[in-house]
Amino acid sequence: MAPTDRFRPRKQPKQSRAALTRRWILDAAAQVFAEHGYAAGTTNRIAQRAGVSVGSLYQYFPNKDAILRTLMDEHVEAGTRLLDERLSCGLPAELDDVLRLFIRAVIDNHRDNPRLHRVLFEEAPRAPEFLTRLRETEGFVVEMVTQLLAQHPQVCVPHSGRAARIVVAAVESLIHRLMTSTSPMDPAELESELVIMLGGYLRNADRSGRTGAESATATDGF
Repeated sequence: MAPTDRFRPRKQPKQSRAALTRRWILDAAAQVFAEHGYAAGTTNRIAQRAGVSVGSLYQYFPNKDAILRTLMDEHVEAGTRLLDERLSCGLPAELDDVLRLFIRAVIDNHRDNPRLHRVLFEEAPRAPEFLTRLRETEGFVVEMVTQLLAQHPQVCVPHSGRAARIVVAAVESLIHRLMTSTSPMDPAELESELVIMLGGYLRNADRSGRTGAESATATDGF
């Protein structure tokens, strides 16, 4: 396991000029990693793109892994903030519209620089603390979705907690895979397909845990 210090940025700058320089470095790093990938995304390239010296970069980040960790944190924070904003107006009545709200929030968080997202979560090493944060964030979302499914009248799955885990994992993994690939799927089409897929799954189950097709087969057979 990699040492945690490797992923830890230096202290946050307090002066506005220093904070602006740090932002330049992060924005430049996002561009460099998206263009060159993790291995070739060196601190020299990042500093050059940001218009600062490598020595200045090291005042804020000890290495490129610390920069990546900060970009990962910002991605997770942006996703959480976006979901909170969408939920602040309340949930729609129809199940498909509820699913669309969640799915669109995750899609919107992947629209900006999808190549960078692929580098962050497929190529770059992850700090143990960041992995813990990811698990905690996912657990919070799963719990929220569990409560929603348990209360929604159009949901027929027998185990809300299990279904919530499946829904959250499917939304996050499929959107990441299909939007960050070399041939990304159209976001609107992806949204519609996920709503159809997950809406059918959540509706088409009786309380014995069998799908509608299985229930029909069992009834016909006996």
